[in-house]
Amino acid sequence: MEKSRHRQQFVFSLLLGLWLPYCLAQTTAANRANLAPTPSSSPNTEKLKVRLSGYPRKHNEGRIELFYKGEWGTICDDDFSIANANVLCRQLGFVSATGWTHSAKYGKGQGKIWLDNVLCHGGEKSIKFCKSRGWGNSDCTHDEDAGVVCRDERIPGFVDPNVIEAQVDENKVEEVRLRSVVVTARKKLPITEGIVEVKHKNGWVQICDLRWTIKNTHVVCGMLGFPHERKVNKNFYKLPSKAKAYSKSKQSNPGKRLYLERQKNNFFIHSVACTGTEVHLAACPMEFSKPNATSACTGGMPVVVSCMPGPQFIQNSSLKKKVKVSNNVRLKGGARLGEGRVEVLKGSEWGTVCDDRWNLLSASVVCRELGFGSAKEALTGARMGQGIGPVHMNEVKCLGQEKSIWNCPFKNITSEDCQHVEDAAVWCNVPYMGFENSIRITGGRTRYEGRVEVLSSDSNGTQSWGLICGENWTTKEAMVACRQLGLGYANQGLQETWYWDSSNVTEMVMSGVKCTGSEMALSQCQHHKTVSCQKSAAKFSAGVICSETASDLVLNASLVQQTAYIEDRPLHMLYCAAEENCLSKSASKANWPYGHRRLLRFSSEIHNIGRADFKPKAGRHSWVWHACHSHYHSMDIFTHYDLLNGNGTKVAEGHKASFCLEDTDCQEGVSKRYECANFGDQGITVGCWDLYRHDIDCQWIDITDIKPGNFILQVVINPNHEVAESDFTNNAMKCNCKYDGHRIWFHNCHIGDAFSEEAEKRFEKYPGQLNNKIS
Repeated sequence: MEKSRHRQQFVFSLLLGLWLPYCLAQTTAANRANLAPTPSSSPNTEKLKVRLSGYPRKHNEGRIELFYKGEWGTICDDDFSIANANVLCRQLGFVSATGWTHSAKYGKGQGKIWLDNVLCHGGEKSIKFCKSRGWGNSDCTHDEDAGVVCRDERIPGFVDPNVIEAQVDENKVEEVRLRSVVVTARKKLPITEGIVEVKHKNGWVQICDLRWTIKNTHVVCGMLGFPHERKVNKNFYKLPSKAKAYSKSKQSNPGKRLYLERQKNNFFIHSVACTGTEVHLAACPMEFSKPNATSACTGGMPVVVSCMPGPQFIQNSSLKKKVKVSNNVRLKGGARLGEGRVEVLKGSEWGTVCDDRWNLLSASVVCRELGFGSAKEALTGARMGQGIGPVHMNEVKCLGQEKSIWNCPFKNITSEDCQHVEDAAVWCNVPYMGFENSIRITGGRTRYEGRVEVLSSDSNGTQSWGLICGENWTTKEAMVACRQLGLGYANQGLQETWYWDSSNVTEMVMSGVKCTGSEMALSQCQHHKTVSCQKSAAKFSAGVICSETASDLVLNASLVQQTAYIEDRPLHMLYCAAEENCLSKSASKANWPYGHRRLLRFSSEIHNIGRADFKPKAGRHSWVWHACHSHYHSMDIFTHYDLLNGNGTKVAEGHKASFCLEDTDCQEGVSKRYECANFGDQGITVGCWDLYRHDIDCQWIDITDIKPGNFILQVVINPNHEVAESDFTNNAMKCNCKYDGHRIWFHNCHIGDAFSEEAEKRFEKYPGQLNNKIS
């Protein structure tokens, strides 16, 4: 009887399990009554042709195009998802998708928009089995063409011709280069002048210079990373009338003139007509040479251009002074040179740009005024982290020829119109410098970690790879190494690498490396002329762990200003604080437990505005337990508190160990991840903040010995750069401070790089106060 009841319950549960999902599916379907599996005029057994198109792109990314009813068309980005991208990437022969793009990132397609409101689950074998509005039924324009980024790993045994077919396009321009014809110039990077060549099939072909304009040159220079173009001496490149005789004379003096006469003219493009605002040559109208034409460039020659590099890439110091970049626009938070959040200086305060209507034209204006080329990408949605302070601009509408973003039409906005989650960013074209060829990392478990090896030359000129001494190797040096490798930020800089594979170990060739952190390559950093390393074994060589993202901590400056006050605290209440060295040195000579210490107290609220969680470098196994306060320290020094006099001398100091890094609160839509209770994980989540209240131990500066006067309060987070951040320049906060012996006033509190240089100079000299005036 009991078994029979169990059997009935099992059957009922099974039926319920089958019926309930069906009902839910019907309910969902009812809500999307206008969507249905995409009908196809061809049998389901026939494979749908899919290809990747657009510019600029790699082989595993691009605008999605479908071949239907004898015509190629696109997909609208409405309701597009990663599930759709996964289906399409698998159709193309890749294992999966890593992302998708909207708003015609790879350029606008032509012809039909075949599909709209596509809704895949992700497991479909073809996009035609996903729900949509039906073939050809769309309310979109080609401004909304969708694209995909596929994981660069092929499905084993995949033989479908989709990808191959997509790549065989006779008239396609993807890769462009300058080929210097002067031997000495080829050895110096960047190459700024030469013949324009286009990658075609397995070789490089040329463009006829007939009807070539300065606008075309502007576009070519921009996509190669140069902000401006220069005039070319075309006579220098013309062939002499007696080419053979010239060739013989040239052999006797090969460095004197050119090798151009040895180059067979191979013209692929007959004419180009750029407007000058395009970010890639492929966006310009062009006429291709006909395969059977006997004379593709009658009376002409290959196109030659000369570009002016930005000051960061000029070797000649006298030229650097002539080429200036904007001082009221900057990029912040990017791992590589030429990328970052766009910040503009209005009045004396730096602020951000809202991403409404942000596009490649506006982004290219920013890139060029900062000494780079045109924009590779106009990034929206705070892709390079959120800024702080005001949002100065919205709906920027550059035409593309402007000298500065400040010359473009834009809207002044209030904080209600745009939040920092909408901060605009750019990724600019930069000149090829070949820095990645002189460095590598080996021995690590992934391509993002390993011992750093640099290319060195011996006295005979023989080149070989060698290790760097790990002594004094810090996050700053690791940041440069990761940047040089194109691997993003440095998660850690390691002075010991004994736990990595050492089968390919070489000798030490560099020591004493000291970087500011902003260099493009380790060769630009200071280092010893001859190797000097106390621990020269391979296990003590420098190593890095790189990461595509990093945290970014900033202090809430206004809260410091609002919460500052003085407390005279009895010594008998300060035993634990003294144990943790939170009092000035004179406290050790005090008559304990009698008397008091005068403390300058304030709250500090530390926000993580980066793109990765801030976590202590040390694992919890090495955290230090402090019995007096009954908590763990995950970082010995998390914050420095200093009081400086007018000339910058430190007159009082305090420091803060990270006794509990956690998410006190978060912005809307972000969940807390770190909580210290019960020996929990410590850290600060992206979009969250950690609040150290003014009334907790060590949240102060001991000013017992300070005489009345005007001072500067300086707070520095993560002062030793123990934990990687995308931007260390915003870790310091400063305030003007006036102390009359009884009361204290803070004013003008701000992040260290929030003001212009002129405002900073005035700030340091300013003796009075702007608010909280003594009545």
